[in-house]
Amino acid sequence: MKSAIETKDRRGTFYLKPSKFGLVLIVAFMLSVIFAVFLGSEKLHFSHLTPLQKQILFEIRIPRVLLGIFVGASLALSGAGLQALLRNPLAEPYLLGVSSGAALGTIISFALSFNSDISRSLFAFLGASLATFSVYNMAKSKTGMSIERLALSGIIVTTLLSSIIVLLTSLLDSTKLRSFTFWLLGDLSQATRHAFLFVLIVCSIGLLVLLSQARALNLMMIGEKDAFDFGVEVARVKLLVFITSSALVGVSVAASGSIGYVGLVVPHLVRLVVGSDNRYVLPFSALTGAIFVVFADTLARILIPPRELPVGAITAIIGAPMFIYLLKRT
Repeated sequence: MKSAIETKDRRGTFYLKPSKFGLVLIVAFMLSVIFAVFLGSEKLHFSHLTPLQKQILFEIRIPRVLLGIFVGASLALSGAGLQALLRNPLAEPYLLGVSSGAALGTIISFALSFNSDISRSLFAFLGASLATFSVYNMAKSKTGMSIERLALSGIIVTTLLSSIIVLLTSLLDSTKLRSFTFWLLGDLSQATRHAFLFVLIVCSIGLLVLLSQARALNLMMIGEKDAFDFGVEVARVKLLVFITSSALVGVSVAASGSIGYVGLVVPHLVRLVVGSDNRYVLPFSALTGAIFVVFADTLARILIPPRELPVGAITAIIGAPMFIYLLKRT
């Protein structure tokens, strides 16, 4: 079983040993967090902080950076899990309509006046789950699941859900409409301690669940029939990954809006470095996703100060060309 995975993944050896890559990621993570905390429209200095700057640091910057860390990790984990499960490089929450389903669930929660972090996340999880299973069932056929069918199914579901979101937001007044539109494009500015703690809990549980299925996902990347012959409970693994991915996307979207392409770009970058073994891809994707979102949010805050750009716009500028490249390559 091990040799089959290694033959498929390595093609000899890893480009970079996981231990070395992990060390590089840890250093990059620490630097990205330091820059994110101290850079912005109000620059903070290590040596001296005024009372106002201390308030900015502890009540705005640090909660925002922490939220960005766990949102990025959750989205990257979801993308890595879905790509391995579906054996498809284009399986990504944003492109498959999962993020749109979570956004619609969050809007419904607002409309019903359920404004707590838990209720928003619950509605977002239900919306993400519905979108995930809809796309999966639409993409299946008697001959299997092709990249074209999966991408087309994701586009159809995304378009439908986006239209419903537009209809619902048109009922909002101008003030709420502007803030909600900014949130839809990805916004970490409303970060609170409760929000990031909830995302942290779900992200940690999601990582543990997906890591427990890493070997099964390795086998399923070869083929479901082969995995079943090796003793993998294919139906159970599918259900676990779908539910976990929906929960990860749901809490992330409820807390920060739709931040696209993280689940597409990050797992591919990780696989280019360490291969396709999900025992490494999953944790490294989580750490790289955290770095990516924190870096994108820092850019969003410093490009045109004192105004801020939606963090989802930055990730899309990076992710869209990557999507075109993958589409042509596959």
